[in-house]
This record gives sequence, C-alpha cells and structure tokens, in this order.
Amino acid sequence: MATTAEKLADLRARLDKAQDPGSERSRAKRDEAGRSTPRQRINALLDEGSFVEVGALGKTPGDPDAIYSDGVVTGYGRINGRPVCIYAHDKTVYGGSVGVTFGQKVCEIMDMAIKIGCPVIGLQDSGGARIQDAVTSLAMYSEISRRQMPLSGRSPQISVMMGKSAGGAVYAPVTTDFVIAVDGEAEMYVTGPAVIREVTGEDVTSAELGSARQQELNGNVSAVVEDEEEAFEMVRDLIDHLPLTCFDPSPTFDAPADEELLDDAALDSFMPDDTNAGYDMQDLLAQLGDDDELIEIQENFAPNLITAFGRIDGRTVGFVANNPMHAAGCIDADAADKGARFIRICDAYNVPLIFVVDTPGYLPGVEQERVGLIHRGAKLAYAVVEATVPKVSLIVRKAYGGAYAVMGSKNLTGDINLAWPTAQIAVMGSAAAVVMLAGKQLDAAETPEQRAMTKKMFMDFYDETMTSPYVAAERGFLDGMIRPAESRLALRQALRQLETKETFDLPKKHNIMPM
Repeated sequence: MATTAEKLADLRARLDKAQDPGSERSRAKRDEAGRSTPRQRINALLDEGSFVEVGALGKTPGDPDAIYSDGVVTGYGRINGRPVCIYAHDKTVYGGSVGVTFGQKVCEIMDMAIKIGCPVIGLQDSGGARIQDAVTSLAMYSEISRRQMPLSGRSPQISVMMGKSAGGAVYAPVTTDFVIAVDGEAEMYVTGPAVIREVTGEDVTSAELGSARQQELNGNVSAVVEDEEEAFEMVRDLIDHLPLTCFDPSPTFDAPADEELLDDAALDSFMPDDTNAGYDMQDLLAQLGDDDELIEIQENFAPNLITAFGRIDGRTVGFVANNPMHAAGCIDADAADKGARFIRICDAYNVPLIFVVDTPGYLPGVEQERVGLIHRGAKLAYAVVEATVPKVSLIVRKAYGGAYAVMGSKNLTGDINLAWPTAQIAVMGSAAAVVMLAGKQLDAAETPEQRAMTKKMFMDFYDETMTSPYVAAERGFLDGMIRPAESRLALRQALRQLETKETFDLPKKHNIMPM
C-alpha cells in the first residue's frame, strides 16, 4: 500500500505531466514556430496569479494511452479584478480537436459562467472535430453550442483566433459576441482547401480561403491584430467596457469635469465649408468622447460605417457613425449588417448608443439590390427600433432619406436628436432632387451652359431652403440646434437625462427579424 508521501509524489508527477502533455515531437514543432503554450497564453491574459485550472487531469475514458487535458485547458480567473471563465485549445494534444472529455471540460466552465454571471473567453486553436471519435465529437460540439444561447446577450463571450480553425471550430467562435484574429496565424473556414479541391475541383490556398484579413473582409471577424499580445490587450479593453452580465453596470472611469467641456472651440472649425468635402469621422469621434481611446469593431469591413466603443462621462457608449471618407458615408448592405449587429450588442449589455450622422442615404446600384439591400437595410432599422437603451443622435452634416431615419431619428425611436448648424436634412440631396423636380427645365435648356446654370440655381435654392436643419427644428424633429463646441457637454447631459429610461413592449414570445 502506498504511503501518503508516495501518493503526494504521484500527484505532483501527474500534475507536472499535465502542464504540457503533448508529444515531444508536437511540442518541438510548436516551440520552433515560436508559439506559446495554452497556459502561457491564459496567464498572459489574466491578472497575475489569478488563474485556477479546472480538469487538468481529464483524459479520454477507456483509452490507456489517453493524454492529459484532452486538448483543452479550462478554468477561471480575473481581468482587472473582475471574474472571467476561460478555455484555451492545445494544438499539441490531438491537434486541439474536440473529444468527449474536451467537450465536457468546456461545457463545465461555460456552466459555471452561466451560474455566476461572468464573461467567457475562448482562445481558439483547434483542428475541429476529432474524426476518430465520430458522432461523440459532434455531440460535444452541439453541447458547447447549446450553452452559447443562454450566455448570449447575458454575459460577454469573446473568441481569440490564434491558429487554423475549421468546421465546428469556427461555428462556435462566430456565435460569440466578438472574434479577434491574430494576423498571419489565424485561419478560419468551414471546409479546408484539400476537401474543397477534392469535392469541387477548386484550387485555393488556406490563406486565400480563410486568413484573418480575408475573413475580416468577409465580415466574420471583429478585429485583426498583429500578435497575441495585442489580442490580449483588446480582450482586456473590451472587458473594461462591458458589464459582467446584462444585469450589472459597466465599469466607470474618471472623466473630465463639466467645466472642462463648456466650450471646445476646436470643434467649431472641424467641419469643412464644402459640403462635399471628405473628412475622417474617426477624428471627430475622438473629440466627442472623454478621450481619443476608441475600440473599433470591424474596422475594415464596411468602413463607410464606424462602430466603436468609447466613453462619455466615464461610462461606456457605442458610437454608430457614417464615414464620408468611404462611399461618401452611404449605407450599403454590409454597413447595415455591421450596424445592426453592433446595435444589438450594445442593447444587450445596456450600452447607450450615440449616432453621429453624415450620410447621403442608402447606396444605390444594381449590385446592392442583388445582394439584398432591401432586407439587410431593413435589419438596421429594425435593430434601432428594437434597442431600448438611450439613443442620442448628433447630425453634423448630411442626413438624407431612409438613412436619416435609421441613424437614430426621433421618428424611429431615437430619444434625443441634436444638430449642428452645418446639418442638412432632407428626403434626398440636391443633385438627386434637381433631376426629380426640375427635369423638364433641364431638358428645355438650349445649351450645356444654360443647363449647368439652371442646375446650379436649383441646387443652391434647394440646399438653402429644403435641407436647412431649421426646418426640422421648427417641426419638432430636433431637440436642439447646438454649436459644435457644445457637443461634448450636450451629449453628456443627454445621457444623464436618459439614465433611468424605461420602455415597455407588447407581450409576445419574440420578434421576427426581416428576411
């Protein structure tokens, strides 16, 4: 019979083995590539010394050669003092593929997050389903996915893509709130190049098919970062901007005093005199919040619409802003999808929305109609109406047509609408209106010079009378016309007023999104 000392020694040996249980060959391959272990990754992300591992000695039942951890490290810890649950794939053990013990470990940690109410972070580096486990692997994927639904919108879920992930290993991450991909390392696809080549005859490299940059353009990634360190920094920043659950407040931070915001004169000269001149909306957003620190979501997907977290009055806000530097700030189908998803994330976690408006409308064109602008554009309007958080709109220049409505207008459930004197609010811009309203006069012009003069006269008249923001103000569609210099304080005061906002919906099971 073993002594207590021998039992303790046996435990130490098992735990030591479990720290990096992959084969010597697989560990050497990882080390040569300069990649860190899953525990190193977890410890780099969490507060020092806070990680508590769960299931370190788990292995596939009934297999005498089974390896500790079964391909995933799970546990809990803290980020800036706040609790999180976390799991990290281990590519050196069964390629990080999902087996029965793997699945049980991840489900256990997700169940803990559901019970206690905290974010779940997944460090993804998986080969997908464990083929030799057949239906068992698929069952475990389903068990993991089933737990994402009760967590969705209740506690933040964040995925960090750190290697090649295929099949089920990409379905689970894209169901989470945020997907961060490491450039040059992450690859995502449902079906890999070899299978595609065999089944369809198409020849494509894995990078062309699913690199981080390609998937960013496909709309499947929230952000692409340069390395693991930057990925972990973004995770920490997101956690700092979000609540533990939808029932908890987001963290608050120090903010400038009201007296410091009374007259931000630099904003008075921000807007170009030429109403068609481009400017970077990012520069404006950096001046509207407490500081210039923004977390932009899907930066390079549909860049004509900016979606970003920032802070006003020390509290998290979600900015939804048109960017005239791209497609003149028009809303296309991709931008509508991007905006709708971001709005729903903000609404789920009680993050107020700030719409900063400068858009000539929805993007016209045959291709936009083909890709479903009708129903995808409707989703953006639907998300705006569905959101019950405080909604403040600041119109800084153009607000035309349906795009005016969906960018937080009072008629589409916006709470407080403000405008700069540079705002232009109308059914359409003067260039389109001249065709609709003065087409006969243009056709009657005898020379190109007469046509150009007639067009300019009409457009100048239209801009001065039909697009004036004072028309909207007179009719009560604006709560206030403000100097740009007053914007920071005005946004702060609006959010304070709306802090106790409540809304009530008709009893029903759930809404039905547009097709």
